[in-house]
Amino acid sequence: MRNRLLLAVAIVLLFAGSHLAKGLLDGPRQVETPEVRPYERIVSMAPSITETLFALGLGDRVVGVTRYCTYPAEAQDKAIVGGYHNPNLEAVVALQPDLVVLLSGHEHSQPAFRKLGLPTLTLRHTSLEGILDSILIVGRTCDREDQARQLVADIESRMDRVRAKTADLVHPRVMVAVGRAGVGTGRLEDVYIAGRDGHLDRIVAAAGGQNACTSGTVRFPVVSSEGILKINPEVIVDLVRVSIGPPQDTEAVRADWQQVAQVDAVKNDRVFVIDDDFATIPGPRFVLLVEKLARLIHPEVDWEEGMPK
Repeated sequence: MRNRLLLAVAIVLLFAGSHLAKGLLDGPRQVETPEVRPYERIVSMAPSITETLFALGLGDRVVGVTRYCTYPAEAQDKAIVGGYHNPNLEAVVALQPDLVVLLSGHEHSQPAFRKLGLPTLTLRHTSLEGILDSILIVGRTCDREDQARQLVADIESRMDRVRAKTADLVHPRVMVAVGRAGVGTGRLEDVYIAGRDGHLDRIVAAAGGQNACTSGTVRFPVVSSEGILKINPEVIVDLVRVSIGPPQDTEAVRADWQQVAQVDAVKNDRVFVIDDDFATIPGPRFVLLVEKLARLIHPEVDWEEGMPK
C-alpha cells in the first residue's frame, strides 16, 4: 500500500499540469482574465507553462519557475519558487511578478495569490485542445499573439502529416505505462496506464494507434499482470521517467515485461521504452511524442517522404 501511494504521488508530480486522476484537477479553463499587455516579470507554476512561455519568446520575462521546470536549459537559471503542489509564496512575492501563470490544478493556491494582489492567469492542460488553447491564451495575454498562432499552426501541421500517413493503416492496440513500481527488477507491480480520459489517449490516436485501455473513466487506472494479459496490447510503451527511483538500463526495463510473455506486444518484440522528458510534459513539445510514437507504431511508413527540404 505504501509503495502504491508513493508511486501515485510520483505520477502526480511528474505529470504536474497534465491529466491526473479524473476530477482531481478539473476546473475552469481560465479562472481570471488579466489585462492584455506586455508583462515584464512572469512566474510560471508548472513545467508545461514554462515551456510555453519560452516557446513564445517570453523566456527573458520569466523570473521564477518551479523546481520541476528543467526545459529549456535557460529555465534552470531562473529563481525557484517551490514545487507544483507546494509553492513558496514568499519566494513568489519577493520576485515582484506582474503575472503568475497557473494551472487549473492550483485551485488550492489561487486564493493566496489573489489575497496577495498578484495578477494570475489560469490555464488547463488536461487535453490536446487545452494545450493548444493555452498557447493562444498566453500569446494573447502577453502580447505574443502572432507567435502563438504560428506555433499552434506548426504543431497542427505536424500532427496532420502523421494522421495523413496513418489514416488508411490498421491502428494497433497500444498500452501506455505511465508509472510502475519495481522498474528493472524483472517483475511488474502496480502498473499505471493511460486511460481513456486524458491527453495521452488522444496522442496515441494521433500517432496512428488506439488505446488498448477501453474501459472506465479513470485517467490512470492501475493494472496487475493478470489485467495486462486480459488487455493483451499489441504495442506497449513504457514511459520510465514516471517511475520512482534512479534511471534504469533500457534493456532491464524492457526485460520486466517478460513477466507477461504471452501478451502480443511482448511476443512480437513491440515493447518500447521512452525516457524523453517531453513524453511526460503536456506543453508545446507533445507533438514530438506524437511523431516518435507514430514511428514506433508504424515502422512500415516512409516517414522521410514529403519532409521539407
